[in-house]
Amino acid sequence: MHILQNISLQPYNTFGIDVPAEFYVELNNETQIEELSSNQNLPSRKKVLGGGSNILLTKPVEGLLIRNCLKGIVVVAENDEHVWLQVKAGEVWHDLVMHTIHSQLGGLENLSLIPGCVGASPMQNIGAYGVEVKDTISQVVGWHWQEKTFLSLGNEDCRFGYRDSIFKQELKDKLLITSVTFRLTKQHVLNTSYGAIAQELEAMGVTKPTIKSVSQAVINIRSSKLPDPAQIGNAGSFFKNPTISAEQFKKLQTHYPHLPSYPISQSQVKVPAGWLIEQTGWKGYRNGAIGVHEKQALVLVNYGNAKGNDIWNLSEEILQSVKEKFEIELEREVNVW
Repeated sequence: MHILQNISLQPYNTFGIDVPAEFYVELNNETQIEELSSNQNLPSRKKVLGGGSNILLTKPVEGLLIRNCLKGIVVVAENDEHVWLQVKAGEVWHDLVMHTIHSQLGGLENLSLIPGCVGASPMQNIGAYGVEVKDTISQVVGWHWQEKTFLSLGNEDCRFGYRDSIFKQELKDKLLITSVTFRLTKQHVLNTSYGAIAQELEAMGVTKPTIKSVSQAVINIRSSKLPDPAQIGNAGSFFKNPTISAEQFKKLQTHYPHLPSYPISQSQVKVPAGWLIEQTGWKGYRNGAIGVHEKQALVLVNYGNAKGNDIWNLSEEILQSVKEKFEIELEREVNVW
């Protein structure tokens, strides 16, 4: 292993924020983990970075930053209906989705083109177009720093919620996820009712959708609405879609009859954060190197050499604007260091 000191993390986060890591190492083999765990010469404080696509760096990272580069995809079980695929945490998420499409395995097609690595998928319980990754995860394995052993968590153990999991709560900074096992379908049930998938399939001339065509439709939609991090620094959706009471939603409807909504239950309704932000006038906003994307108000962007704190302060202003106008408190989806 090569332990580097004071290395810039600008190439390793999609916001392109230039802050240093006190110590930095790339993890390419699970045998290195015990050495990292027991080496007394390394800092006890450890953080793990995957694709850096859902993080805002606001200050230098103290201690040891471990970039998870573990690779590998293997079939670990199979029956007439499902295939269980164990995937190492450092695999690129979209590469995995393309692998499943090529292998005629369903379940991840609606999650195409989401940036980041596989290890982050259970942490965030990533979701898009009516699908959450929790519906396919059967097992998560990781190294517990304090107990110095590997833990295996089943689906229920992960305590999945909306963009949430035990890995962001009780196990935050305590577990290095090494692999995720997905249960994928051989006989597919397609989800094309959410967002603009059905319209995009029609525009593509598709009359009999497949997992491949659904994946391509999602890719087309995301590409048309979201900026490429290689071109403009961003971390995708910066805010979660808030859930409010049905009573509050009815009150808001009297003032905003076109307010979009997604019923959660008889008593709760989810509303799109992007719509709320757009109504407060932030869409397309720019101030020097920071701004709100012109096509998607959920996305904050770094046009040049912005500081993480500049983006944080912009997000604070947006939160306050939405709260004042709608009496709704947004939450950040992006992890802030």
